[in-house]
Formats: sequence, structure tokens, C-alpha cells
Amino acid sequence: MSEHGTWRRVSREGRRFLRGRTRTLRRLALWSLLESAHTFLGGYAVARALDDGFLAGRTRTGIGWLAVAGVGALLGALALRGVFGGLADLVEPLRDGLVRRSVRQAIGLAVSDPARASRAGDSGAVSRLTQQTEMARDSFAGLVLIARSFVFTALGALLGLAALAPVLLVLVLPALLLGTAAFLATLRPMARVQRAALDADEALSGRTGELAAGLRDVIACGGGASAGAGIELLIAEQERLTGRLARWTALRTLALGVAGRLPVVVLLAGTPWLLGRGVSAGAVAGALTYLVQSLLPALDALMTAVGAAGTRLLVVLDRFCDPEAAPRPHPEPLAVDPGPVSGPPAPPAPTSPAVELRRVRFAYGPRAHPVIDDLDLLVRPGEHLAVVGPSGIGKSTLTALIAGLLPPGRGTVRVAGAPACGAPGRAAPGYGPDVRRTLLPQQAYVFTGTVHENLTHLCPGPVSRGEVERATAVLGADALVARLGGPDAVVDPGRLTPGERQHLALAAAYLSPAPLLLLDEATCHLDPRAEERAERALAERPGTLVVVAHRISSAVRADRVLVLDGTRAVCGTHAELPARSPLYRDLVGLWNAQG
Repeated sequence: MSEHGTWRRVSREGRRFLRGRTRTLRRLALWSLLESAHTFLGGYAVARALDDGFLAGRTRTGIGWLAVAGVGALLGALALRGVFGGLADLVEPLRDGLVRRSVRQAIGLAVSDPARASRAGDSGAVSRLTQQTEMARDSFAGLVLIARSFVFTALGALLGLAALAPVLLVLVLPALLLGTAAFLATLRPMARVQRAALDADEALSGRTGELAAGLRDVIACGGGASAGAGIELLIAEQERLTGRLARWTALRTLALGVAGRLPVVVLLAGTPWLLGRGVSAGAVAGALTYLVQSLLPALDALMTAVGAAGTRLLVVLDRFCDPEAAPRPHPEPLAVDPGPVSGPPAPPAPTSPAVELRRVRFAYGPRAHPVIDDLDLLVRPGEHLAVVGPSGIGKSTLTALIAGLLPPGRGTVRVAGAPACGAPGRAAPGYGPDVRRTLLPQQAYVFTGTVHENLTHLCPGPVSRGEVERATAVLGADALVARLGGPDAVVDPGRLTPGERQHLALAAAYLSPAPLLLLDEATCHLDPRAEERAERALAERPGTLVVVAHRISSAVRADRVLVLDGTRAVCGTHAELPARSPLYRDLVGLWNAQG
């Protein structure tokens, strides 16, 4: 909705809230009248103390008028105590009303869209119940307190200036109004820039979160440069908006200076002219007291509060007034751009192993204990290998070595006959997926884009709808695609369950032309039946499959199993490993007992 529409909606809700609390507003106004009396007496007593007292040689009279000013200060303290009591009666109902509205919105979401409520947990409602309600209460309380103070302080000061000498208003008011007008002129464009900066910040945070969630996929597929380019565009946009905001802030500061300092300068510069027209020195001193001690501090506080808390309150209340309010969608979907590909590389020679590790050693630091030590492994083309072992034993490290994400500390890792950390098979340095392999981590990478884009982003060329439909049917993801709205529906990753994200990522891997698939617990959020269907489909796909298994059932389906136990690696078939590996025998026994 437009800024004008937002203001109109919030204004309408605000008037409705205030109309139901006229009694509280009247009590606030009555207490605030004492503050006007305090302001009036402050400057008027100083003028009389000078003209009728000290300048006239009557010291007691001067002291008496100063005592009157002291009584005015006591009235101001009494008024402030009453104001805070009335302010609580106005602010706390606002907070309670916002809490009730947030609860109603959350319940309404649960009734109208239970799937979304269960998946997302309606984090927006939680935020509204906690942070945003407190933000609204504090901002509203500050604005009411400062706006009320300014209105009644200005009333007392202007009445005092008129009582001392009406000509004083002729000098003070134009400068005061000029600064105020300049400040008001900056409000709307500055609010517009603030809103745009907030949108850019939300987009950058969301895009960074999406990229971080699929970072290993992006790197493994060679999409770092294109994905980083999208982030750089958002950073540049945020930098541009920050500069614009800084310039508007400078103009607002200038307006504050004009409103807060120019009246004093004009009064002092016009003092000879005032004295020449019969205005007394005490009246000039009283006018200066009104400006320096009352009017200008109140104006400065009002402008600062409206420029900061006012904008914040408007944005927060808009979230409550509009139950559908949410962070704006990203301007462009985050996708790994496959880049220009002139054609698929020549297939490896038939004799080249799909994966080959020779005396590989890897540790996460020069003095750290090695996670992989002296490992030899040969995976034949078309083979299905499962990797098992306790948590933290090095299974994910092994897949990262094969994917080329980590260089070995010693030894060699080769994929399709070429070094795993090199770039053969890429269309160009930093662009396009590495067509030799595809890595699927436990946190599946799904981006904001259409279902078709999410299923085909690992393919260097166009993919027909028929191929996509066959792949989703084989993987058992066709029901999910239909529930999302079909191949052309836009995917919101935040509304998908971890299992749904994994299902889409597995279908994308199935469509990938890479002859080597690496699944690092990429099916852990699927139920056993869906996991079995996905693994069988990927194993029947042309190519080699390496699966980091979290269930022994995955190892049973594999051609061979690699057991990592921290001391030595044992590789063999499911039937022969219980006799060769005590760890695997224990894992199979535990699985049989649970089954």
C-alpha cells in the first residue's frame, strides 16, 4: 500500500482509539494547563523582577518576583506528576489493544490457513506480541508526552510574549515558523527514504539467509560469482539509500538549527530596535527566557521525537492495522545462474573411476587431530555407495572433499579422473555448475522463484515440462508440486517444511546432468518410505550415487558401504561387513532390534 494509504489507515485507527478516551484526554489537558502557567510565570516573573525590582532599585520586589517564578516551577512539577498518571491510562490500553489484535490475527491465520500457521509458526504474531507492542507503547508514550508538553509550553510562552510586548511576537514568530516549516517539509521524503531503506535491509537479510542456507550447493555448482552479484546489487542499493538518508538527516538538522537558534539570534539582533520603541530591558530578558528555557527546548524535543519515534510508530501501527502486512518480497528471485555454456564437456573415459582417493589426510587445523587419515577409496562409475559412522566421525568432511569444497591436507582426491578441487567441467571460471558432480547437503537449498526454476537450476540448458513432470513422478514429489500450485507457482522457502525442501532438492538433483550425486544426509527429513523411493530412483538414474546414510536401511540398498569408525575405514557389501567391522555389526544389530 502507498505511503498516503498507510497514513490514512493508521490515522483512522488512531482517531477511533482517542475518541473512546476523551475523559483521559481532558484530564491530561487540565494537568497540562498548570505547565502553561509554569511557562508563563517563568518569563513574566523575570521581566517584572528586572523592570519593577532590580533595575528600579527595589531588591525585595525583584526577589519576590523570582519567588513567583519558583512557585511556577513547583506548579510544573505538580503538573508533571499528574501528566504521568494520565499518560498511563492512555498508553496501557493501547498496548492491551495491540496484544488482543495480534492474538486475533494469529487465531485468524490458524483458522484460515492452518498449513501456513503450522509451518511458519506465525513468527510475525510472536514479534507483534513482544517487540512490536513494546515499541509501539514506548513510541506512543514519548510522542504524547512531548507533543503535549510543546503545545502547552508554546501556549504559555506566546501568551507571556504578548503580555510583555506584542511587538516581540513580530520578531520571534517568523523565524520560528520558518524553521518549523523547513522541518515539516523534510518529513515526508525522509519517511519515504526510511521505508525504502528498511525494505532494502529486509531484502538483503532475506537474500543473505537464503544464500547461507544453500552455500555449499552454490559453491559446489560453481554459482558463487552469480549469486554474489545479486548480493552486491542489494548492498549497493542499501549504500545509495543510506547516503540519501544521511543527506535528508543533514537537512533536518539544519531545519532544527533554524527553528531552535534563529529566533534567539533575531531577538538579540533586534534588541536595540525594541529598546528604541519603548520595550523595556526586562521584557527583552523575559522574552529571551521564554525562548531559551521553554519554547525552543520543547520545539527541539518535538522535532526529534516526530522525526524518529513518529516514523517508527507509523510503521509498527501499520503492521497491526493490516493483518497481511509483511516484509516486501525480494525484487528478484535468488537463483544460481548457470551462465553461458557452449555445450557439455566430453564424458570421462570409461576406465576413469567416478571417485578416487589416495592416502588422503585432512584436519581442520595444523595441530588438530585428523578427521580423515590415510584413506584410500575407489568408487566405480554407476556404483551406489553408502557412508556410515557415528556423528562427527568425518562423513560430511568426506563429501566436502569429493565435492571440492575442501582441499586435502595430504594425498589426492580425483573425480572423473580430474582433481576434485580443480575446475574442469566448468563453463568458465566462477560461472555455471560443475557438471561432474552435484552435492545435496542436509539443509536443502530452495530459493524464491518458480517451482520449475527450483527443479532445473542445476541444469546447464533448458528442461522441458515433460522431463520435469517425469522426474517429480519418479521421486514422488508430484503431489508436492501440485499442492504448491504447479511448475509455474512461486516458491516461498520460508513456508516449506524441511522435508518439502528436501523433496524439491532431490528432484533437482535427479534432473541434473552430473554423473556423480553426493547426498549428505539429504533425506533425513523424509519418512522411511519416501526416503527409500528417492534413493532407489537416484540409484537407477545413470551415474554414480554416494549417500551419507543416517539409517542402516540406506546402507542395505547400496552396492557397497564405507564404514568410518575413527581408527580405520572399512568398505564392503552389507552382507560381508558385519564380520569385518564391529561398529557396523553393532549398528545393524541396533537397527534389527528397533525394527
